[in-house]
Amino acid sequence: MSLRCVYTDLDGTMLGADASLLRDAQGNFSLLAVRALEACHRADVEVVIKSGRRRPQVAEDARLIGQRSYIYELGCGVVDGLEEELFVAPFASNADTSVHDQIESSGVVALLFEHFPGSIEYHAPWHRNRQFTHLLRGSIDLAEAHDLMAQHGHTGVRLVDNGVTGRRSESLDVDGLIHVYHLIPASAGKGNAISAHMTMRGYAPAECIAIGDSRGDVESADAVGRFFLVANGVERDPEIASAIGGRDNVTITDEAMTAGFYEAVVRGLAEG
Repeated sequence: MSLRCVYTDLDGTMLGADASLLRDAQGNFSLLAVRALEACHRADVEVVIKSGRRRPQVAEDARLIGQRSYIYELGCGVVDGLEEELFVAPFASNADTSVHDQIESSGVVALLFEHFPGSIEYHAPWHRNRQFTHLLRGSIDLAEAHDLMAQHGHTGVRLVDNGVTGRRSESLDVDGLIHVYHLIPASAGKGNAISAHMTMRGYAPAECIAIGDSRGDVESADAVGRFFLVANGVERDPEIASAIGGRDNVTITDEAMTAGFYEAVVRGLAEG
């Protein structure tokens, strides 16, 4: 089958150093990401951004690359032009309070902070003004966190590892890598959002690829024919292989960030 859609992460994937479309992993000027987008346009292949960022941020990036569809807040929302579908169950999207505030009111965030003192905190300042998710950073055992939440009845949320960051505060007492975590409704996730968009379009998995740099992105492999993990994802998080598991449709690119994005697109077009 021919390639019909590319689902791509932003930071550390389509975007290079300092979240720039025109910089590579080392911060040098590069047109590789733009050339990949041009190749998709010429081949009539749709490009859909999937990001943990808030809707206004992702909407602007989608507009800049000329695409009408995008996925934001780690799959809580899928936008297609004027249409939008939300994945926030079991929380109510039409309540007087936001899903973000409903999650906070449940006490689950306070529970995580109490159980993992000094090991997790809000990912300031990017945790502000979110509709659905809580954005955290630190270094904790996700299996332990999910067991803890289940023991206290918080089965309507899950914690997703969305990559490694160099950001931290003085109060974070962690040695080693600092991860970014999204606390999201159980029905959300990049893979679920991609599947929903594919249904909207009538795309078959074999007609789609996904590209990303984090464990949260690896979930996308379950929805598409092939998933490309850009090289910097492995470089920054050597244990990410555990998230790949037995998935046989995952390819690690030779190049990082924008060059890896370009590599994945070219390979997807050639092999599709």
